[in-house]
Amino acid sequence: MKTKKLINAGADAVDEMLQGVLAAHPGHLYAVDDMPRAIIARNGPRKGKVGLVIGGGSGHEPTFLGYVGRGLADAAAIGNVFASPPPDPIIACAKAVDGGAGVLFMYGNYAGDVMNFDMAAEMLALDEIEVRTVLTTDDVASAPADQRDRRRGVAGNVFIFKAAGAACDLLYSFDEVERAARHANARTYTMGVALAPCSLPQTLKPNFLIGDGEMEIGMGIHGEPGMAREPLKAADAVTDELMDSILREMKAERGDRVAVLVNSLGSTPMMELYIMMRRVKARLDEAGLVIHSSLVGNYCTSLEMAGASVTLMHLDDELQRLIDHPCDCAMFTR
Repeated sequence: MKTKKLINAGADAVDEMLQGVLAAHPGHLYAVDDMPRAIIARNGPRKGKVGLVIGGGSGHEPTFLGYVGRGLADAAAIGNVFASPPPDPIIACAKAVDGGAGVLFMYGNYAGDVMNFDMAAEMLALDEIEVRTVLTTDDVASAPADQRDRRRGVAGNVFIFKAAGAACDLLYSFDEVERAARHANARTYTMGVALAPCSLPQTLKPNFLIGDGEMEIGMGIHGEPGMAREPLKAADAVTDELMDSILREMKAERGDRVAVLVNSLGSTPMMELYIMMRRVKARLDEAGLVIHSSLVGNYCTSLEMAGASVTLMHLDDELQRLIDHPCDCAMFTR
């Protein structure tokens, strides 16, 4: 059975989405001439500032293009649905935001993204543009704690990009931006649960199968296998499973501060997210941790997948300052 979507043709979905984004947010975004997959912030890049380029496959909106603007990313390179952008738009992004202080690439740790961003960096070196890379690896479910560098980057991207973008906007040096970005990534933890699959615009077929009464803990945002498939439980019990994994790793002490994100994977409504947020707050109170700021909604999706994720960023004074630093982008303002 095929799924229903409001699209024209599957092959045109990404480009038509980008045309709509530019039509909706002309004050924030533009595309490089003849390179419609290279989306640039109108008010972000400037001379002497480290440029921040993010990117990845489509289907996770508002990640990535929604986080392009002053105080956050300077540009986003956009790939096909669940596919890495090729080197050309990445290079176009880097050249557009290069202010002479270096360009930082940040994206989730996926093999195709690593290959194409690395290829772009090598080509930019020929033009004497210095590029460094910080991968996001916040998905607790995707590898053991002692193999953090193998983990995927998922919804925690929001906080990690936010911290790195603030460091750029505050005119940190290239070394300091890279350090702050790695520090933000190291203190960010995400766990998710999937209840139902998404379907790709090109096929209109579910990208994995899951039983009516089942859920999968730790499933990736492209349908990568999780840690366990279990009978569907009540919201508090599901939230507890996610929080147990995060708190076990975070090793916070009573009185520590956190930033919280309860994120829909696409089709889970706000009612259910706030029910989960209520339980997250109860667990943090029980652990003696203080919520400094919180986000609830669609921040890193997987098309129309049903499910949610919980992210905690373990704040210190520097990360709190970077998270609080103002930003102004198409889909996120603080």
